[in-house]
Amino acid sequence: MDSQDLAMDGVQDTHRDILIVGCGFAGLGMGIRLLQSGRSSFLILERAQDVGGTWRDNHYPGVACDVPSHLYSFSFRSNPAWSRVFSPGGEIQQYLRDCARDEGLLPYIRFQTAMLDARWSETQQRWTVHTTRGDFSCRVLIACPGHLADEHLPDIEGLSSFTGEVFHSARWRHDVPLQGKRIGVVGSGASAIQIVPEMAKVASELVVFQRSAPYMIPRADRAYTPAEQRLFERDPEAVRRARADIFWTGEYNFIQRRNVPRFVEEAKAQALGHLHAQVPEGPLRQALTPGYEIGCKRVLISNDYYPALQQPHVTLEPSALARVEGSHAVSASGRRFELDVLVCATGFEATRPPFARLIHGRDGTSLDAHWSQGMQAHDSIAVHGWPNLFIINGPNTGLGHNSVVYIIEAQVDYILGALAHAEQHSIAVLEADARAQERYMAELDARSQGSVWLAGGCRSWYVDERSGRLTLVWPGYAWAFRDANSRFHPEDYLQTPVAVTAGAHHQEETA
Repeated sequence: MDSQDLAMDGVQDTHRDILIVGCGFAGLGMGIRLLQSGRSSFLILERAQDVGGTWRDNHYPGVACDVPSHLYSFSFRSNPAWSRVFSPGGEIQQYLRDCARDEGLLPYIRFQTAMLDARWSETQQRWTVHTTRGDFSCRVLIACPGHLADEHLPDIEGLSSFTGEVFHSARWRHDVPLQGKRIGVVGSGASAIQIVPEMAKVASELVVFQRSAPYMIPRADRAYTPAEQRLFERDPEAVRRARADIFWTGEYNFIQRRNVPRFVEEAKAQALGHLHAQVPEGPLRQALTPGYEIGCKRVLISNDYYPALQQPHVTLEPSALARVEGSHAVSASGRRFELDVLVCATGFEATRPPFARLIHGRDGTSLDAHWSQGMQAHDSIAVHGWPNLFIINGPNTGLGHNSVVYIIEAQVDYILGALAHAEQHSIAVLEADARAQERYMAELDARSQGSVWLAGGCRSWYVDERSGRLTLVWPGYAWAFRDANSRFHPEDYLQTPVAVTAGAHHQEETA
């Protein structure tokens, strides 16, 4: 029996206390903790036919995590059997499948159920969620979209008329034969640096279109020995020590993002030292040397990207892909390359996530329209005007230096605190107070000033181009996020209690 069969064996009622949208790390973590807290009136709506989120969707050759495995996993469900320090993507996907199965989540998941529209009813004080498999309703809606959920295809003149095969890295076409083909990879970010070495193994010619050079550091990866895996299995404290070592190493690296000169120079020396050790002096090294401050964009990790670019059949084109003319890809510098396959490793719709167009608040406005100058949320999780809505992995929750699973777990704790508060005090509706949200965002904006993300001289997906605000990244240490945002703050919410009068439910709003 597969996961779809198991899920559909569950209760078919579409009216629940809680609906969770998405079942990557965030949705699964939320569901597991709900069950652990004794709550079972919930469903998880998933548009695909399997769990895993980005690790389900990204199965390109060479896909792997750039956060060490023992930290890139749930603290409440360790995996002593990780094969490597940095796990391959398929292993992470299997870990998430095991979590869903072993924690009893599958009966609560509705696969192939994409959210089309969600609207708050003030009279019913419930959310109605329209999906591809009918309508659902709930008191509390928890959106778990993920930052890397919806691929971004560049607006390139003539791309749709390319005579060869073209696809995004997150929609890899395993049916397309690549051996001996002339392949172009568009982009030089986190996905591209994993794809390029693999494409170099099979392509007759490979062209990499680089808009801007990334900073890159060595990948301290290796396989765990059977003895180490046995130790992790026997001694949970060994796993906790491994997690702590990884976590605090990441926290040390954060200070560089604050643009502190000593730490900037230290980080830059490591990255440029890696470049100089792997690429001889000359035009290629010059083209691979970034022209902005380190940390302004995501710092990448790889041992095989630079060597791949030095192979005789591989060309680095240090400019963006400008247009496509039949079988020819034309770069911004005017160079023309005849290709059979184009792989767009061009990132995701992160600063303006598509899910925001689907969720409509009290006055019918979509989150996307409300966020016309960039995403914002109180405590990085709730939005004034959108009652009983919580967003995990939403505004200002990304990390450039540590594990996002750590942030997810903090947000899950926050939501559990909100649910417990509502139950204990008979609260029907919780809504972030506008003044509290304004204070919180003002604090984040002030904290962001002077950081490498805003002052580093680059264009990145961390910053919303419409406002110039840092909307993706938490501008502080990861521990500081948990310190600030793992506990629900009832004083910052408008609260509507449930009052029972003559057998009917009436609502009174209090601040």
